[in-house]
Amino acid sequence: MSGFEKNIFDHLKKKANINPEDVYKVAESVQNADFSDEKTIRRLVQQLAKIANKPVSKQKEDKIVEAIVKQNMPLDMSTLGKFFKG
Repeated sequence: MSGFEKNIFDHLKKKANINPEDVYKVAESVQNADFSDEKTIRRLVQQLAKIANKPVSKQKEDKIVEAIVKQNMPLDMSTLGKFFKG
């Protein structure tokens, strides 16, 4: 792991109490994921919510899933992060 990666993971651990191994597990699980499959996206949203320790209501989960399935939004971590903040 490079110094840059270590700094990012140290920051995540300190500020958000997110375990770097959990991040790697999620990243590995989405490498070949089918983002047109609703079940796959729901599972990803639930995993991210659990890792971030942020509850996601059924309504918010539905909005995230719909947006991704219909490709109404770019799929990147920044965009997903905005859903979890609100």
